[in-house]
Amino acid sequence: MKTSISLRKALILTASGAALCFSNAAIAQTATDQDDTSIQDTVVITGTRGAPRTAFDSLAPVDVISEKAIDLTASDEVMDTLSQLVPSFNVKRLPMADGQVFVRPASLRSLSADHTLVLINGKRMHRSAMLGSNGAQAPDLAQIPSYAIKQIEVLRDGASAQYGSDAIAGVINIILDDEPGTNAFAQAGQYYEGDGEQYRIGAQQGFQFDSGFLNLSGEYTDAQPTSRSRQRADAIALQEAFPDIKVPNPVQNWGQPERQAYRFALNGAYELANNEAYIFSTYGFGTGVTDFNWRNPLSTSAFGDSAIDPDYDLSEIYPAGFTPRFGQDDNDFSLTGGLRSAGDGAFSYDLSASYGRNQIEYFMYDSINASLGSASPTSFDIGTLTQTEFNLNADFVYLASLDFLADDLSFAFGAENRKEEYSIGQGEYASFAVGPLAAEGFPSGSNGFPGFSPDQSGSSDQSSYAAYVDLEAPITDRWTVGAAVRYEDYSEFGSSTTGKLSTRFEVTPGLALRATASSGFRAPTPGQLFSERTYQGLDTTTLNIFTSGRFSPQGAVAELISQRADVNILPLEPEESDNITAGLAWNSDFGMTATVDIYQIDVTNRLSTSSTFVVTDEERAELAALGVAGAEGITRVNFFQNDFDTRTKGLDLVLAYAFNAGPGQVNLTGAYNYNKTEVTGGDFAENT
Repeated sequence: MKTSISLRKALILTASGAALCFSNAAIAQTATDQDDTSIQDTVVITGTRGAPRTAFDSLAPVDVISEKAIDLTASDEVMDTLSQLVPSFNVKRLPMADGQVFVRPASLRSLSADHTLVLINGKRMHRSAMLGSNGAQAPDLAQIPSYAIKQIEVLRDGASAQYGSDAIAGVINIILDDEPGTNAFAQAGQYYEGDGEQYRIGAQQGFQFDSGFLNLSGEYTDAQPTSRSRQRADAIALQEAFPDIKVPNPVQNWGQPERQAYRFALNGAYELANNEAYIFSTYGFGTGVTDFNWRNPLSTSAFGDSAIDPDYDLSEIYPAGFTPRFGQDDNDFSLTGGLRSAGDGAFSYDLSASYGRNQIEYFMYDSINASLGSASPTSFDIGTLTQTEFNLNADFVYLASLDFLADDLSFAFGAENRKEEYSIGQGEYASFAVGPLAAEGFPSGSNGFPGFSPDQSGSSDQSSYAAYVDLEAPITDRWTVGAAVRYEDYSEFGSSTTGKLSTRFEVTPGLALRATASSGFRAPTPGQLFSERTYQGLDTTTLNIFTSGRFSPQGAVAELISQRADVNILPLEPEESDNITAGLAWNSDFGMTATVDIYQIDVTNRLSTSSTFVVTDEERAELAALGVAGAEGITRVNFFQNDFDTRTKGLDLVLAYAFNAGPGQVNLTGAYNYNKTEVTGGDFAENT
C-alpha cells in the first residue's frame, strides 16, 4: 500500500507563495557581527566532534541562525523564529486542541515533533510533559528565552548514530550567549485584525572575568488571545429565540490563546589550569488560557431538570450556555554542569551531568460537573503532568596524525547514561467524579476535559546506556569521509544499534558535493509506554460506572484484547529510520552562497493511536480475575501502537548574498523546501 498523507512546500519568510522571495527582515547584520563573513563561513559545532569546521565544510547540511537574525524576527517564541528562517521547519497553531494549544507541535522535514533532537549548548534538552494527540512527546522550545541565544544550528540530516534517540529528521542545537555587556529590549505589536496584542521585554547582563564568563538573561512575554471565529448559527438562533438573554458574540474564540510567561537563562564557564568548568541553566514559568467549544443550553445534556437534585438548575448559572475555559500553569527547569579540557591538545574530553524537569498543571473554569448537580463547582484542578530526566555524558576526542591522511584523523568516542520519569498527579475529586445525577443521564467529570483519576495517576520510568564511536578522516585536501556507530540499551524494550556514513568532496574551490546515509531510531518514552487517559460515566440502563479511553499497550487490557483473532496489540517498539541525503554547497568570493540538498527518509513502526475496541462481558470478567482495577466497568479501549510506515522525499534550497552597505553589512537569504510523505505500509489495517 502507498498512500500520500502530506505534501508541503515552504518559502522562507513568507506564509505562502509561488515564487522564491528574499527578505532583509531576517538577516540584516552589522559589519562587526560578521566581518564580511557569509553564513557558509560561520564555524559550526553541530554534526561534528572533531576540529571546528565551517558550515560550508560540513559533511551534512547545517543552517546557521545568528543572534541578530533571531532578534529581527520579533517572534516571542524560538519555534516561530525557526519557522521563519528554516524552510523545512514547520510549527502548528491548533486552537481547541487541549494541551497542544500551549505546547505547539513543531516538525522538521514534515516528520513527527519528537523526530527532531533538541540540544542546548550541545547537550540534550528534556521533553515536555505533554503527549500530543498521536503520542508525540517533544521538548517545548518555547521554554527557552530567545534573548539568551547567541546562535542556532540546525542539522538537516539523520544523526541518531552521533547523538542518540530522536535525531531522525535532524538536530537543533541552541547555543546560549557568552558575550560581556549589558543589553535590554522592549517590543509591542498586534495583529492587523486589531487583537492579539503582544508585549515583550527582556534584559541581559554579561560578565567577563580573567579566566571565565557569566551571562544572565531574562524576558517576560504577555500575549493576548486572537479570534478568527464567526458567530455560530445555533448561537444566533438562541439569541433570536430569547432576546432577553445576552449571548456573547462570538460565543467562542478561535485563535491563539492568552499567554503570560517568564523565561530565564544562565551560561558560564571558568578555566581551572588546563580544564574548564562550565554551567548553564534555563528556568521558566507561565500560564495560559484558551476556549473550548460553546455549550448550547438547548442541546447540551448538562442542562435539564433533575428529580434527584431539584435545586440543580444550570440555566441560572449559564443562561446563555457556557464556553469552558481550559488552561495550564507550566514550570520548566534545566541545569547542566561539567568539566572539559581547555586548549588545543590532541586529546580532549567533556564530562557532564544534566537535569531537566517540565511540569504542567491543568485547570478549568466556566465549566461544570453536571453529575454532581448543585454541589458541583464551576472551576476545577484537572491534575498534573511531570517529565523528569537525568543524563550523564562522557565524551572524548583524539586527533591522530597519520601519514597517509591529509590532516588529523578525528577519533571521537563516548558513553551516556539516561534516566527519565513520567508522572501523572490526580485532579481534585470533582473533576473526575461520577455523581448521583449521572443516573439521570447528566455527564460526569469537568465538562470539556475531565480530571485525572486515581486509576490514571502514578509514575513510570526508563533508563538507558549508550556508547558510540565517531570518525572523520580527511583522505585528501579535497575529500573527507566520516563514519559513526552507536549502541543503546533500554530497560523497557532492549537494544538498538545505528550507523552513519558521510562524505564530502570539494570539486573546485568554493564548490563541494556531499552525501550521507544513516539509520536512526526514536525510543518510546515512559509516558507513551505506561500512561493512560480514561474517562468515566454512568450507564443509565445498568446504573454501573463505565470507563473508556486510552490504556497502556504494555498492560493486561492490551494483552487480553490481543487474544482476538483479528487484533494484534503489541508492546511499543522503537520507531526506526533510514535516511539518505545528497547535495552540493557553493561559496563564491563575492558574497553569494547556495546549497541544494535532496533527501529520502524511510520511517517504520511510526506511533499512532489504534482503533477503539468494545470490551465484551467475558473479557471484563477475565480482567477482573486478573486483578485489574475497575475491570467490571471497562467498556471501550484504544492504545498507542507502532501502526504504520512512511517515506518522505524532499528538497532544500538555500541562497544567500552578503554585501557591504555603508558602515555595515546586509545579508539576504532566500530558501525553499519541498517534501512529500507517503504511507508505505504498516499494521494499522489489522487493528480495526
